[in-house]
Amino acid sequence: MEKYFDASYIWNSIPVLLPFLKVTFLVAGSSIVLGTIFGLLLAAAKLSSIKLLQTLANLYTTIMRCTPSIVLLFLVYYGVPALAENFGINLHSIDTAIFVVVTFTLQFAAIMSEVIRSAYLAINRGQFEAAVSVGLTPFQAYRRIIFPQALVIALPNFGNGMIALLQEGALAYTIGLIDIVGKANLIIASNINAHALEIYIALAIVYWVLSIIIEKFFAMLEKFFGKGKKTLETT
Repeated sequence: MEKYFDASYIWNSIPVLLPFLKVTFLVAGSSIVLGTIFGLLLAAAKLSSIKLLQTLANLYTTIMRCTPSIVLLFLVYYGVPALAENFGINLHSIDTAIFVVVTFTLQFAAIMSEVIRSAYLAINRGQFEAAVSVGLTPFQAYRRIIFPQALVIALPNFGNGMIALLQEGALAYTIGLIDIVGKANLIIASNINAHALEIYIALAIVYWVLSIIIEKFFAMLEKFFGKGKKTLETT
C-alpha cells in the first residue's frame, strides 16, 4: 500500500520545479525594475510642492495598499481587456505574464514610493543646503550627498519589498501562468492530488532558500554602502 507521506517526493520534485524559476524570476524582475521606476516618479510627486500631484500620488498608494494582490491580479487580467474592447482593442491574445507584470508593477510602485519618500525625508535638509553653499550644483548635491545616504536607509525596506513581491507573485498561477507554483500544481494534478503535501513542502524549501539569499544579499549591500557613513560617524 502506498504511504500517505513519502519524503522522496520532496527531493524528486525539486529538480522538476527549478527550471520554472526562470519564469518566476522574469516576472518578478520585470515588476521590480518597472515598479521601482514608477515608484520613483510617485515619490517625486509626493515630495513636490504641487498639491494636486501629492493628492493623486497618495490616493494611488492608498488604493494599492487597500487592494488584495489576488483581487488586483483579477482586475487587471479580466478588467483591462474588457475595457480595451470598448475602444476596439483586442488584448485577449496577450501573454498571461504581461498581465502579471503589470499587476505587480502597480503594487510594487506603491511600496517603493513610500520607501523612497521616507528614505529621502530621513536625510537632514541642511546637508543639501550646505553642499550647494560650497559650490556643488543641486544635481551634484543629490548624487554625492543625498542619494548615497538615502540608498543605505532604503535598502532594508527595498529587500523586504522584493521578498514580499516574490511571495505575492506565487498567485500568478491562478490566471494560468506556469511558473514554479504553476508547475507544482500541475504535478499535483497529474498525481490526482496525491502527495500534494510533499510538493508544497518542496515549493516552500525553494522559497525559503530564495528569501534567505535575498535577505543576505541586501545585508551585504547595506554593510558595503554603509561603510562610509560609519567611518564618518566615528571620526
